[in-house]
Amino acid sequence: MSLRVQDINLNAGYLLTMGKGSKERVVPIGDSARDQLSDYLGRARPELGKSGDSAHLFLSRLGNGMSRQAFWNIIKKRALEGGIVKNISPHTLRHSFATHLLENGADLRSVQLMLGHADLSTTQIYTHITRERLKRLHAEHHPRG
Repeated sequence: MSLRVQDINLNAGYLLTMGKGSKERVVPIGDSARDQLSDYLGRARPELGKSGDSAHLFLSRLGNGMSRQAFWNIIKKRALEGGIVKNISPHTLRHSFATHLLENGADLRSVQLMLGHADLSTTQIYTHITRERLKRLHAEHHPRG
């Protein structure tokens, strides 16, 4: 992972990340994630970072920057602990992130910026899920559904 400690602004509630083509993106951090990151930075990270001065935000138990594979393994482990047996990946979380934003009223352009899509049509792929949800809600809750 290339996310560094300096890329996080907990007070303002966002992080900076580099996407494809070295394009910088600003991604908001919600209150819950901000609290967890603050706790990690104050307690866990100093313990993990004893062996050196890594600039990486997330460290392995050896104090090195955590790899993509390590994140993937953690996500799969936590999903299983939570009773999720479906195959899950970091991309699944990205997909859920976009879907939740759209289902809760975020505009497509904002989601495009957060996902780092160069073309709006790439982001529009996520709108079919929202349309399917709307159809299902209509069928469930409308008297003539």
